[in-house]
Amino acid sequence: MERRIGVYICHCGTNIAATVNVEEVAGFARNLEAVVLARDYKFMCSDTGQALIRKDIEEQGLNRVVVACCSPRMHEPTFRQVCQEAGLNPYLFEHVNIREHCSWVHKDGATEKAKRLVAAGVRKAYYHQPLEPREVQVNPDTLVVGAGIAGIQAALHIANAGHKVYLVEKEPSIGGHMIQLDKTFPTLDCSACILTPKMAEVGSHPNIQLMAWSEVEEVSGYVGNFKVKIRKKARYVDENKCTGCATCIEKCPWKTDSEFDMGLSKRKAIYIPFPQAVPNVATIDKEICVYFKTGKCRACEKFCQAGAVDFTQEDSIIEVNVGSIILATGYDTLDPSALPKYGYKNLDNILTGLEFERMVNASGPTEGKILLRDGQEPKSVAIVQCVGSRDDYYEYCSRVCCMYALKFSHLIKEKTDAKVCQIYRDIRCFGKNFEDFRRRLEEEGVNFVKGKVAQVSQENGKLNIMCEDTLPGSVRQVSADMVILCAALQPRSNAQQVARLFSINQKADGFFMERHVKLAPVATPTDGIFIGGCCQEPKDIPDTVVQASAAATQALAMINKGKVEIEPTTSVMNEEICSGCKTCVSLCPFNAIAFDDEKRIAQINEALCKGCGVCAAACPSGAITAKHFATEQLMPEIEELLV
Repeated sequence: MERRIGVYICHCGTNIAATVNVEEVAGFARNLEAVVLARDYKFMCSDTGQALIRKDIEEQGLNRVVVACCSPRMHEPTFRQVCQEAGLNPYLFEHVNIREHCSWVHKDGATEKAKRLVAAGVRKAYYHQPLEPREVQVNPDTLVVGAGIAGIQAALHIANAGHKVYLVEKEPSIGGHMIQLDKTFPTLDCSACILTPKMAEVGSHPNIQLMAWSEVEEVSGYVGNFKVKIRKKARYVDENKCTGCATCIEKCPWKTDSEFDMGLSKRKAIYIPFPQAVPNVATIDKEICVYFKTGKCRACEKFCQAGAVDFTQEDSIIEVNVGSIILATGYDTLDPSALPKYGYKNLDNILTGLEFERMVNASGPTEGKILLRDGQEPKSVAIVQCVGSRDDYYEYCSRVCCMYALKFSHLIKEKTDAKVCQIYRDIRCFGKNFEDFRRRLEEEGVNFVKGKVAQVSQENGKLNIMCEDTLPGSVRQVSADMVILCAALQPRSNAQQVARLFSINQKADGFFMERHVKLAPVATPTDGIFIGGCCQEPKDIPDTVVQASAAATQALAMINKGKVEIEPTTSVMNEEICSGCKTCVSLCPFNAIAFDDEKRIAQINEALCKGCGVCAAACPSGAITAKHFATEQLMPEIEELLV
């Protein structure tokens, strides 16, 4: 079949044209083998540019198209669609990136490099073969992992649309970090008042199967058809019998630090994390309960009138089938003891932001009173921002710290007569209410110091913060009875393990990576798996809710369509020459290759394969071919680059 290739070079405004002589590249392309026309246009991705390509395919009989423009992640689907609309198989299109690979990284020689890239693209397109995508049916059930505000929002969004949701939470109760908060910036709404109705709705929703005190152990399958194994940890309390009366808690003699109150109070070995917990069921901490060490006590069992305590209970594995998965696993807060200069855990009366949230909460360990360790009310409080963010530990901004620091200043002034000093590097708040809130604080007498903290020390019971004051250009010492550290938000400690389990990527900072930061902010490279909330990056509650709803909407779109299209650019196994060495099995980053012990060959699941080509490159017997990236396509492309 005669090859008739059309080449289109985009100016991309001045993004490409500023360093690449686009007209010269188009002229060069006209002389390449099988090229019947080559054009340049200011914006090829515009409606006019797309119409130009469609017209040429129809009128000039083009059977291959090459577009040299910007990122294929952004516009390859655009031009494939253009080809399809003109009646050309979309996989006879080749995308050449002369923006990121050329104009943005070269000042000299950009035009010559663009020519070589275009020539390579033309050579590869010459050997393209038409491919046809496949469709798979979608299981309408969804798994949501993590039941903070993000997971709760996503679960309710899907469940209210009439579809089944499995909501998995590793803690004994849902609610996440938000249920630990007192009030939320800037409207100072009660956090629990906002969240507990949603928690109650989740607990009673007919379309939500809540699995608290559970963790995902294994994920297999592919988009539309995931198989998930969930470990339901033993509570040693029967959830169906427990009434939440708390008699067992009252009678239990063994105590430990309360995780919910950030160690500022004690809880029993059998406990309900907080009064509004969902499910409102007790859990026995095996590490603290003396029965598991000595075989004695069992006071909780003796006093439980419902007969709910069951020391014989064991972990169980539940298997579910779902079509999509939403990860909403949240964040951890940095332990400031990793930064010795702040004196955390070495000096008295230094708290993290989350610890102060529990202290100032009316249901917290001090019933909302702001108290020093000796039980006295502080006469002065310093709030230190950017602890571990943008400097010492993490390069990124944690986004919420400035907002809750301002909130703390107000709450302290509202509850005490203490002087408040807020030490900040920059105030990074956004939204229409911020300026009014800050002016309100200045009127309340809050002192703002712009600068970085060098050291926190203690002398005669007073905490001394040595810091710079950049506005007058001096170094100063701030004295306070209490210091609150606005610690960085960081990825969960098990984020790497979770990323491997679900075959998704992490960014350099450890948070989960979205498929595209602008165009696919809730999708992941693994089709059918979405992310929402702070597992992606630090964000406040409104943004978390919006992203969780967006992830749920993506899942619903799959469910409502009933099927998904799978890219055909995958690897293919020639079973006749596979030697069964298993090299490809361990190398596949998407867990798309399994070994058939009976046939003694490797098999590729095309629904999971992303066509990265690692297996094809490593296969010692040459049994694997990457469709669209086969040797007969790549070698001519490479040869053109080496001219």
